[in-house]
Amino acid sequence: LPRARGGVDGFAVAPVGGFDGAPPRHDRGHGGRAVVVGAGYIGVEMAEALIKRGYEVTVVNRGTEPMSTLDPDMGRLVHEAMAGLGITMVGEAEVTKVLTGEDGRVRAVATQDAEYPADVVVLGIGVRPETGLARAAGLPLGAHGGLLTDLAMRVRGHENIWAGGDCVEVLDLVSGQERHIPLGTHANKHGQVIGTNVGGGYATFPGVVGTAVSKVCDLEIARTGLRERDARRVGLRFETVTIESTSRAGYYPGASPMTVKMLAERRTGRLLGVQIVGREGAAKRVDIAAVALTAGMTAEQMTALDLGYAPPFSPVWDPVLVAARKAAAKVRDGAP
Repeated sequence: LPRARGGVDGFAVAPVGGFDGAPPRHDRGHGGRAVVVGAGYIGVEMAEALIKRGYEVTVVNRGTEPMSTLDPDMGRLVHEAMAGLGITMVGEAEVTKVLTGEDGRVRAVATQDAEYPADVVVLGIGVRPETGLARAAGLPLGAHGGLLTDLAMRVRGHENIWAGGDCVEVLDLVSGQERHIPLGTHANKHGQVIGTNVGGGYATFPGVVGTAVSKVCDLEIARTGLRERDARRVGLRFETVTIESTSRAGYYPGASPMTVKMLAERRTGRLLGVQIVGREGAAKRVDIAAVALTAGMTAEQMTALDLGYAPPFSPVWDPVLVAARKAAAKVRDGAP
């Protein structure tokens, strides 16, 4: 099960003269400058970790907003939270080189327009499948360079070759197309399916809906299904709604704000995707939408889900259901 290129889980620390987890060239917790390249899951989490360690942190990102797995309007909420922590975001910038001093230690990161001083550089620039050997062997690869497999995780057209993890592409159950999603949850399931089949049993991996969660301090970030640009790319027509709600009943102590964005297919009302940004209790609500996507439910059908309710856990109408109700209404209003 080959891993993807890009280091451990897609990030790497640039050479800084023996970085072993403690800040180099200064005492622990006494400042220093860090540049994080990339603002995906790894980049955002590393930026938080570094700011907590006392670094002055700059995140350089190719996109306008952090978290490209979200639509830009939802990514903006993450941007604001990062700024609130003191993290400087530089958007629409591409790193051209890492500059070092005469001692060989990193001293700055350069883009086309500027240089950003750094004692530590973290690369969180994503991964791609390491499938050069597979390509040379003539095995089938998808558009993203990952191996193509059947439901049993057997390489297509090859009876005795199985593949799983970051080197494969998997079926997106919402769009119906193959995607490369290098996540540990998928790799673990792939391994179980492959082991069962190689051992003489029978198991399948039917596909994914693209669910992921992360956090920046107490801000929780979640997504599942398609973003707007994903839906457009596959030719889907859709409606979107964004709602503001709370994690608990508004009168209950500790209720925190939450933003939910939902995409539903025009005319049919089929759920296409959900994104959630909020405080405690926000992220795992995306699992409701993940199940609904897997089941092919419509926004209208979701409004009738019998979810658990008590004031410490949710408003009477859960935020995901509020979004579903508004999406269903928008689909109805837009119907011919």
